[in-house]
Amino acid sequence: MEYDKTTGTLAKRIIPCLDVKDGETVKGVNFVSLRSAGDPVELGKAYSLQGADELVFLDITASFEGRKTFTDMVTRVAAEINIPFTVGGGINELADVERMLYAGADKVSINSAAIRHPELIEEVARRFGSQVCVVAIDARLDEEIENRKEIENRKFVNRKSEWFCYLKGGRERTERGLFEWAHEAQERGAGEILFTSMNHDGVKQGYANEALARLAADLSIPIIASGGAGAKEHFRDAFTLGHADAALAASVFHFGEIPIPELKQYLHSEGINVRL
Repeated sequence: MEYDKTTGTLAKRIIPCLDVKDGETVKGVNFVSLRSAGDPVELGKAYSLQGADELVFLDITASFEGRKTFTDMVTRVAAEINIPFTVGGGINELADVERMLYAGADKVSINSAAIRHPELIEEVARRFGSQVCVVAIDARLDEEIENRKEIENRKFVNRKSEWFCYLKGGRERTERGLFEWAHEAQERGAGEILFTSMNHDGVKQGYANEALARLAADLSIPIIASGGAGAKEHFRDAFTLGHADAALAASVFHFGEIPIPELKQYLHSEGINVRL
């Protein structure tokens, strides 16, 4: 089914995200300071029953042993829930994609591997279909100093901020810009873009709505907002200001701060089309 943003007919999606490390769900702030949030299979099942539209499971360590544990978990999740779910983390080649889909996942999320080898996007889309390929982008708004000599002279410094993409779970910066990379990913066959603002991750002050709105204007494929949910209003703003197609969150769901049924009723009352 083709996606047409102009019609507004498709419901906005609420997507809990579960970061999985050594078989348990964890959550941090700005990609660090991880704490346990429970069993991913049980959490996924609970979210499905509460009315989540989709789920995302990310293997954040993806070591060899971790992959085996994670694959087993994917199989268990598929047996317990009846909504679509995406898996990511350590997916570097078609064999990894095939393993996840065979275990029961509906989509795969690729991040670092896609930036290093952009042709992987085309390979996944060609082999399994664009709808399977979610390109995740971890980006941070970094301040760049244009004239370092002015710093030495302690004069006015002209600064500009740009969104840069990061690899390895936010540990390694690239020189790829968020917007040009998202556009290239779409052109290569990505079915969706999952954009996480590292500046906003876990801070609970709202999503990066300006960047989201620019992505939504630039691209024709769905945009999933990630990083910054702390209140029901933040989800509303991601949809109304950021024009996101879906909003992903973790800790507000994991720790019971915002129940999904309550969130959806609120969004419905604000005139946002959600599946109740």
